[in-house]
Amino acid sequence: MIDPVLGPAGEELPPLRILLVEDEAMNRTLMRAVLTRASDPRIRLSSLVEAETIAEARERLARGAIDILLLDVRLPDGSGLDLARELVATGQERPRIVILSASVLPAERAAAIEVGCDAFLGKPYRPADLLDLLGLLATSG
Repeated sequence: MIDPVLGPAGEELPPLRILLVEDEAMNRTLMRAVLTRASDPRIRLSSLVEAETIAEARERLARGAIDILLLDVRLPDGSGLDLARELVATGQERPRIVILSASVLPAERAAAIEVGCDAFLGKPYRPADLLDLLGLLATSG
């Protein structure tokens, strides 16, 4: 039996629902491995949904609520920043958006923040940095 994750007031918190939009299979495999080894049960027990393109991401987002969107910038059908911009522009409730990018130039970080993303994490990232960020976003969302 899995113990429930309890919040500060003793309320049961559901595992996170995370959408990973990444076209590289190895990066998706790495993400699954990192999440399943997290010490935070909300992250370790998270529901990870995967998409390889922006079109697939839109489909996954339309199917149900997502808490955190982990979004690559360079995807086969466009820029992840464009999807982020769309989600922010609706003004509706949206997942927390983390841009994952191999380009760690200041302009790339600035572009992510400018479109309204909640965080930017350069690749390769340290698993501990990713888990710390997810924990922070889970408690501040």
